[in-house]
Amino acid sequence: MHFIVPEIEAYAEAHTSPEPSLLKRLNRQTHVKILHPRMLSGHFQGRMLSMISWMIRPRVVLEIGTYTGYSALCFAEGLAEGGKVITIDIKAELEPFVREFLNESDYKDQIDYRIGNAREVIPTLDETFDLVFIDADKPSYATYYDLTIDRVRSGGWIIADNVLWSGKVAQAGAKVDKDTQCLLDFNARVQQDDRVENVLLPIRDGLMVVRKK
Repeated sequence: MHFIVPEIEAYAEAHTSPEPSLLKRLNRQTHVKILHPRMLSGHFQGRMLSMISWMIRPRVVLEIGTYTGYSALCFAEGLAEGGKVITIDIKAELEPFVREFLNESDYKDQIDYRIGNAREVIPTLDETFDLVFIDADKPSYATYYDLTIDRVRSGGWIIADNVLWSGKVAQAGAKVDKDTQCLLDFNARVQQDDRVENVLLPIRDGLMVVRKK
């Protein structure tokens, strides 16, 4: 679900820089070949993630939930010199598709793509993170936040995707399913965390942007 009227959204996208050609092809091939293509960040959100990366110029980005690699490539665009994106996904069946596109990109040597359970992989990492992007299983959002917040540098960032969950988090009186409740709890947890400042942006399915103080 999108939370901006279609005409405004179309105008905004028309006045947003186009996707690089590789990302445009990745976008198209994801829709043709991969289940649940709605999970892809896509043109407008992807350019937003790239812009955030350019603003921050991170040295280390941790992405939890690679899917087909679109957002990892967006974050890689703004890396500081010598920087890297560590991206983790549990779905081994997507690896050949993802690696094909990563290997074609200008950032193939800067993206460390790992297959595994992020709950197990994150504790093995030695890095301090400048930016963490959470876009994986919704019941684990709070766990991923807890696993990373102390590893994010002061002034660093966490961004969580899908925090509006097709608007279900704001449907007063509606029956709340498990995933919606997990996101309600996550959003409340961030809002109440005095270690951070946060803004919830109604871009696509909602981006929670968090800055560690």
